[in-house]
Amino acid sequence: MPDTSPSLPQIRIRGRSFLSLVLSPEAPLPSWLASLDKQLERSSFFFLGKPVILNLELLSGQEEGLENLHLALSQRNIQIISVEGGSLTWEKLKNWPKTFIFGNGKNIDNLDMPANPQTANVALPCLIIDEQVRSGQSVLFPEGDVIITNSVASGTEIVAGGSIHVYGALRGRAIAGISGQPKARIFAYQLEAELMAIDGYYMTAEEIDNDFSMKAAQVYLDKDVMTVAPLLKIK
Repeated sequence: MPDTSPSLPQIRIRGRSFLSLVLSPEAPLPSWLASLDKQLERSSFFFLGKPVILNLELLSGQEEGLENLHLALSQRNIQIISVEGGSLTWEKLKNWPKTFIFGNGKNIDNLDMPANPQTANVALPCLIIDEQVRSGQSVLFPEGDVIITNSVASGTEIVAGGSIHVYGALRGRAIAGISGQPKARIFAYQLEAELMAIDGYYMTAEEIDNDFSMKAAQVYLDKDVMTVAPLLKIK
């Protein structure tokens, strides 16, 4: 008799890369958490839906409150997927979830310097997008600049290793310089961003001066301070 049993579905396994954030707590932990709370007051949605790696390399393992640090972060809606820089032998980590992966990842900004000095001036690649970036979409391009010749809707996220150029309205989140480029900039023909970040420093819409709202502007780091300036300076 022929085999009439239903065929089993094929198991498909795919790799996937994604952007994760890294938090590096410092002692004393109560003060660090208080500072984190102040930042969350300005941008409560910054960590929302983002996987977070907790780096404990600045701690000794004996800090007060370390045993409950993962709970304190969970209460702040911070989703930890991995822990690095610490050790499972630390007594204060014995009750931490076993689902946490203790290991050492590779930072995206750990780039090797060119062996040949003449190659140091080679231009970084860029990603050019002609279509509108719609709400709910994300663009991740850690290799270089992102250039968008259209508008970026609210509820989007643009992440670039270099600078971000938007020749239309920039809404949503714009995160530049993730490849360790503090000189990266964010350019927008019409600035309406909900959040902007460069090389780990960020500012929210509430911190943008009204003089620059919905106008052509550029954002850059000036001595580790997020700075907004006109895109065109008329003399």
